[in-house]
Amino acid sequence: MGGDECPKEQWKGDPRTQEVIAERGLADENALQSWFITRIAAHVAERGRRVFGWDEILEGELPPGVAVASWRGLTGAVTAARRGFDVVSCPDDQVYLDYRQSEHPDEPIPVPVPVTLADAYAFDPVPDGLSDEQAARVLGGQANLWSEHMDTPRMVDYYAFPRLCAVAEALWCGPGRRDFDEFSSRLYDAHLPRLDAIGVEYRPRTGPLPWQTRPGVVGAPATKADREAHTNRRVAAIRS
Repeated sequence: MGGDECPKEQWKGDPRTQEVIAERGLADENALQSWFITRIAAHVAERGRRVFGWDEILEGELPPGVAVASWRGLTGAVTAARRGFDVVSCPDDQVYLDYRQSEHPDEPIPVPVPVTLADAYAFDPVPDGLSDEQAARVLGGQANLWSEHMDTPRMVDYYAFPRLCAVAEALWCGPGRRDFDEFSSRLYDAHLPRLDAIGVEYRPRTGPLPWQTRPGVVGAPATKADREAHTNRRVAAIRS
């Protein structure tokens, strides 16, 4: 399910929503969303399934058995694990493959911050500061790719590869068994020719090819500092 990026201003101004909050004795709009998610979780649990939602669902109480996708950095992973919930780590600043791949001026439709091949390879889904019991709550990691500004399948190739190769190896190997230089050698010497053979139009090492650029489309780039400040504001409501 979702549970993410749900603006509450409309709820604050909607008479029926405020009536429900009053009827249920809820504290505020966040509590209303928590009430709704709890009902959905109970509904699917009765049918042998469980809710898997984005980390905004941690902004309220949750029933047992819910799993969390931590996308606004790793704060959600830490919070979920400490509260006893399973979590899949997918921090946007490390494994969102729709983010630009470098500071290269020709990167197509650049959005937020660069997520380089090295960034993807360094991804560790288990945050620091967790006990062994809490760390066991981290089921693994995933890379996310949102394609709304990718106009063709070949552009999806461009954004996904070769960073997806780096994420795959990072998650298979774990943090203590990696060598980025050795990985890069295998990637460029052996694996990219395989991608060539099956027609995957990945981002070249030297930057985008002419048909992979989107001149004049400025996107919405941000600095890492601005993005970190933005994320910190957005996760302030998560309860640890």
